[in-house]
Amino acid sequence: MNQEYIKPDAWSIIEEGWSPSMVKSSESLFSIGNGAMGQRANFEEQYSGDTFQGSYVAGVYYPDKTRVGWWKNGYPEYFAKVLNSPNFIGIDVFIDGLPLDLAQVQEVREFRRELNMKEGWYERSFIAQISNDKEIKVESRRFLSLKHDELGVINYKVTAVKGNLSITFQPYIDAGITNEDSNWDDAFWAIEELYSDQHQGMIRSRTNKTNFHVATYMQSELLKDEEHIQYATHLDQNDTTVRHEASGDIAQGESLTLRKYAGYVSSLNHNKYELFDASKKILALATEHGYEKLFNEQVAEWSNIWEMADITIDGDLKAQQGIRFNIFQLNQTYLGKDSRLNIGPKGFTGEKYGGSTYWDTEAYCIPFYMATKDQQVARNLLKYRYDQLDKAIENAEKLGFTNGAALYPMVTMNGEESHNEWEITFEEIHRNGAMVFAIYNYVRYTGDYSYVPEMGLEVMIAIARFWHQRATFSQKAGKFMILGVTGPNEYENNVNNNWYTNYIAKWCIDQAVEHLDKVKDGYPEDYDRIISLTKLTGSERASWQEVSDGMYFPYDEEYGVYLQQDGFMDKEIIPVSKLHHSQRPINQKWSWDRILRSCYIKQADVLQGFYFFEDHFSKAELEKHFDFYEPLTVHESSLSPCVHSIQAAKLDRMDQAYEFYLRTSRLDLDDYNKEVEEGCHITSMAGTWMSIVEGFGGLQIKDDTPHFTTKLPKEWAGFSFKINFRDQILNVQVTQQGTQVQLKGDQPQDVVVNGKKITLQPQVITA
Repeated sequence: MNQEYIKPDAWSIIEEGWSPSMVKSSESLFSIGNGAMGQRANFEEQYSGDTFQGSYVAGVYYPDKTRVGWWKNGYPEYFAKVLNSPNFIGIDVFIDGLPLDLAQVQEVREFRRELNMKEGWYERSFIAQISNDKEIKVESRRFLSLKHDELGVINYKVTAVKGNLSITFQPYIDAGITNEDSNWDDAFWAIEELYSDQHQGMIRSRTNKTNFHVATYMQSELLKDEEHIQYATHLDQNDTTVRHEASGDIAQGESLTLRKYAGYVSSLNHNKYELFDASKKILALATEHGYEKLFNEQVAEWSNIWEMADITIDGDLKAQQGIRFNIFQLNQTYLGKDSRLNIGPKGFTGEKYGGSTYWDTEAYCIPFYMATKDQQVARNLLKYRYDQLDKAIENAEKLGFTNGAALYPMVTMNGEESHNEWEITFEEIHRNGAMVFAIYNYVRYTGDYSYVPEMGLEVMIAIARFWHQRATFSQKAGKFMILGVTGPNEYENNVNNNWYTNYIAKWCIDQAVEHLDKVKDGYPEDYDRIISLTKLTGSERASWQEVSDGMYFPYDEEYGVYLQQDGFMDKEIIPVSKLHHSQRPINQKWSWDRILRSCYIKQADVLQGFYFFEDHFSKAELEKHFDFYEPLTVHESSLSPCVHSIQAAKLDRMDQAYEFYLRTSRLDLDDYNKEVEEGCHITSMAGTWMSIVEGFGGLQIKDDTPHFTTKLPKEWAGFSFKINFRDQILNVQVTQQGTQVQLKGDQPQDVVVNGKKITLQPQVITA
């Protein structure tokens, strides 16, 4: 049974009623971020119940030493982790001297949370009975500014519901924090300096080992019934905390509000010795603008995002809420402003997976950012990998590869491999293919070929060198094989000839060869530079081609399908439908040995290849492979339902496509995997967007032309989305009456809609 306490709403995530057991789940679901920082939806006031405190600064990490039972040569020395950063939201509240703590008060009524996705703010309200003759109402709203991305704003209002009350606020910043996810309970932070003067407080902290410097700052103002009042600040600090105090008396029906401006500045963007000066400049801006102006700016910034990124669904409120939640969280996590940053699987909502970069970015996220923003955002994501090419070459060298071969990391913050499971670190090498596919996908979509001669070809050459060296020639079979790997299906480790890995390896080599010729013909100066840099010879290139031409692909003649890997048919083939519900999920109920011996698939593997290379296979081939592999798939990866939804739609299996869409779009809202309290699945949310745009919208780019083959689930009256295709906006609207495409731009645009080629002018065309 999935959780169902989130109220269906088109634009908001809403929780009503006080339920301490759901606090940690809600802390994840109601998280907020602005691309530069983010935080879980922790209470501002103290809370002695079960909670997971978390605030995070993009790009700031710690190399947590790997903890394993034994060491293997080449093993990563650490797992890079985005750190739980100093807490700036804290506001302890005292009512006639009694602390406000929802775990300790006599009664909590009318508890409500709302995450307003349209305008980008989080609000919480409740009535608390402090004693028999004292009741208060709390209304707290906060947001992280998109326009001023080092600034957070909190408006915390207390109203006397029963009795005349003395209210004391103690706003504070606290650098004495720890990470939930720590291998050795190291101290990740060292506190360098504390500052407190008048209504301002600051702490400068430094990360151990990596030496990032971060200043956490705050300034508060007090209002009585919306009128500013003066108060004397009580200064108090210890080794880890700066705390201020503001007090006032209110009669029954009156209110007292604390407005707190707070946030982070870091040495990523400022001189580490000038962080306090940078903090003061932001506070001066915040107090000059004031709460209302900052709030209105936030609403306007989110309005601009939604103007391009929104997807509408008519007639299915939970589906509508799901897709907007996914789009909202993706934009909270990454906005494309800084090529040093990337997208962690949990974003700013938790610490699992270390907050690092996975192949999810290239395989799932880049299409979303290409289509909903301008191409520079996607280019920044590609530049991130180019800037780490030297590290990828070092990663390969540690494993014995030579001559500039590159192995991109499974998990990274700075380009170094920092994943600490050997069967993933050493063997899930298909991730290299996603790097090349992202370049191919970018050029195909944007038409911007300049990236290839400037940066991309160097990446392709290094990856082709890796695949050439990683392949083994079998004298017996007369074919090149890739042995000892883990494919996308992580429920199979150390297998030989994973079909997807072999297929993408061959394709990567072919891409490198193709683009060497294109760059030589079209960009001779870049070609000469790259050949000089890489020392690539004609004989080496010919040896690559031998591997590509002679690659082995496991195939079963009886079933007429490519096999996930050698020996797959030696397993006992029992569909997932035959598994008793008590055995699910198998990753929580079975031993790893039993999982590895089973036929069950964690996520799309062979079908991942059919998704990437859909033009390489016929619809009949897709159908045969889908019918063989999907019944064996347990979908215990967040990345699995979206691929299957897209492919089910292509096969006109609309009930299945809708079921998979709903699962991917509400994976966290309904907590399918019973783990949302650890954080949301941010990178798979891009797959939710793909389920609609590429699945139900049927978007494909063929011969520089967008093709739309639209399918409408019976549960929907219609849906619409926009894509930015080569700096022109296509607005696609699908209803039961047909499909309309509108062009916003200044040049005609050819499109193919349900098989009909149309030249769009800036007007509505009906197909």
